[in-house]
Amino acid sequence: MGRTTINRLEEHPNLGEVLGVLAQLAHVADGDLARLAEAWVNDGFVAQARDKALSPDSPLVCEVLAAFEAVTALFEDDLRGEAAYVTVDTAVAVTALKAVRDAVAASYARPVLSRAEYAALLRPWRAVFSAGSVAEPDLGPQSEQIKALLGALPLLGTRCHDAAGRVLWDELLDRSYVDENERRDACAAAFDVAVLTQRRRMWALVRRSGTAGLRGRCRTCRTSPIADREAERVEELCLDAVCALLVADALPDADTALLTAPVASLVPAQRQPG
Repeated sequence: MGRTTINRLEEHPNLGEVLGVLAQLAHVADGDLARLAEAWVNDGFVAQARDKALSPDSPLVCEVLAAFEAVTALFEDDLRGEAAYVTVDTAVAVTALKAVRDAVAASYARPVLSRAEYAALLRPWRAVFSAGSVAEPDLGPQSEQIKALLGALPLLGTRCHDAAGRVLWDELLDRSYVDENERRDACAAAFDVAVLTQRRRMWALVRRSGTAGLRGRCRTCRTSPIADREAERVEELCLDAVCALLVADALPDADTALLTAPVASLVPAQRQPG
């Protein structure tokens, strides 16, 4: 079968399936990992289908490899197996993520796969998750605020050429030195809530998304922001606020306010014209 040229994900003929698989990743539960591992196989036919799905002729294969990196980041705790809250055996998690990667690869590569190849790669995933998943991850009751904050973070990357962005950055940096110990304790409490409410993978997802926004290249000078300790402080302040919003429905109001106030009072102002 010849090369299928697809330049953007929005052009993908299997877009719904791709988004459905990606959206489900942060919602994979511990029990799902065990079922995925049990369903995964690696016979000759599946291996050949996988090689085909990841070949240079497969559409958007670079995006597939980036998605593999995201999968590893989302399940890093499970792969390490060191944290007390991890309940899945590391070997089971490793095998389960092979099934996850096969599902991601199959969804992207469907235009170049035969029906049998596609079905073989996706079978373990479909044994656990039915078709028709939501088109984006569920960020909970504060989803609109989370999206607004994540959408504003890339504006901080323009501080090298934008005076307002520089002012905002400096204000965030100043606020990062206020109530440091209290915010650290509140963030630890928020993560405990994420674990208890089975949102720790969603926690990892929103932090990864926020980091990507903060570290993106400036569109003017085409360079990435300097990764120094000051940048880390602002990054932590912003990411902690995003994560607090993620678990705000189960986190004490005082902790939510402590983590979100420094950013919520500043970023919206930056997002408004003028």
